[in-house]
Amino acid sequence: MAAYAVGFGLPLAILTAWVLARYRFPGRPLLNALVHLPLVLPPVVTGWLLLIIFGVRGPIGVLLFDWFGIRLVFTTAGASLACAVMTFPVMVRSVRLSLETADPGLEQAARTLGAGRLDRLFNVTLPLASPGILVGGIVAYATCLGEFGAVITFAANIPGQTQTLPLAIYTALQVPGGEAKAAELSLVSLTLALIGLLLSEWIGKRLNVALGR
Repeated sequence: MAAYAVGFGLPLAILTAWVLARYRFPGRPLLNALVHLPLVLPPVVTGWLLLIIFGVRGPIGVLLFDWFGIRLVFTTAGASLACAVMTFPVMVRSVRLSLETADPGLEQAARTLGAGRLDRLFNVTLPLASPGILVGGIVAYATCLGEFGAVITFAANIPGQTQTLPLAIYTALQVPGGEAKAAELSLVSLTLALIGLLLSEWIGKRLNVALGR
């Protein structure tokens, strides 16, 4: 679920960060606020909003079900969507900070040499933003492993389908004598989170050195 969430959300996060970092337009503050809304809303509220929008009776959910037979609520895909929404601000912020610290003179030089907009994007801008892209993806992946509120609200807690690591810990704590299982899963969660943070720090430093920052 975490891999699907990052794979689906990261390209959209790159596009959103590029728009926010490179363009000034009416409604930009509103777009920025909407992007970061999952950071300040309770995760359960985010999951409820997803349920309203993507449920089988929701404005988007009913179209997906009627036209394509796709149902997201209470499915693995729905759990991935909930994780993607919750980690989207993390990815956007990481990529945006990397774009804003990149030397704009390199893009201007490429433009004067005749590079088109897409050429500059894929050959100059995105390589310069690569530290933020990779770090954002890794941190988002680690964050997905700890997501609870939005997933249980939108996708429920179905073992083998939508049950994530924190949901498994919660389930173990509801069973008499399940403290040992919960402790084991908590240790796994702690280890994965620590590995993700250390890896993102190491990759970010290596890429910044390679880019001469």
